[in-house]
Amino acid sequence: MAIDQVAGGTRRRRPQAERNDRAVLDAARWVFMQDPEAPVSAVARAAGVGIGGIYRRYRSKHELLRTVCADGLRRRIAIADSALTGSEDPWQVFETYMRGMCEADVHALTTRLAGTFPADEELLALGAQADALDERVFRHARGSGVLRPDVHAHDIALVLEQISAIRLGEGPRTDVLRHRYLTLLLDGMRATAAVGRLPGPPPTAEELASRWRAGQAGVR
Repeated sequence: MAIDQVAGGTRRRRPQAERNDRAVLDAARWVFMQDPEAPVSAVARAAGVGIGGIYRRYRSKHELLRTVCADGLRRRIAIADSALTGSEDPWQVFETYMRGMCEADVHALTTRLAGTFPADEELLALGAQADALDERVFRHARGSGVLRPDVHAHDIALVLEQISAIRLGEGPRTDVLRHRYLTLLLDGMRATAAVGRLPGPPPTAEELASRWRAGQAGVR
């Protein structure tokens, strides 16, 4: 009887622990998006939990940052995978992916946290998987002829950064504005919109990766 009571109590506590952990990750994501240098105490306040509870789950701020970034990468993977399997229309796949990334704000998260903590093997593997799926989405659209021919896969990263920079008013207003300007940018990326060549070359992989390396130089 006592064992059954303990087991029942454990099962009841597990959903609560999962909700608390999600609250901490959501709060950490919001806090560190505003300021990657913010202390863990700011995350505790935003999540409405004690700082001791956070440190029982995460041994350091770096571990919390890694977990937040890994969570963002998993969301990014899910968005790309859902877009690729959700429609046979190449433009719909691309637009669904772009709008999903806009709503989740996951690209801005990983860019904002670039170089603020040492990446481990799991994070690097998730990043590689996310990059591969992003490339599949792009190649699917490009190969089907729905994207203008001078748009490069690396352009997408900076387009998403531009969208994520839009912050005006409360959350719902920002969301509406982001979708407004994403629509303008998407229309400009359609093959039918190309009336001249885009100026200059797209960003290189080296340029995009340099932000991680620059930050890592000061992280131990």
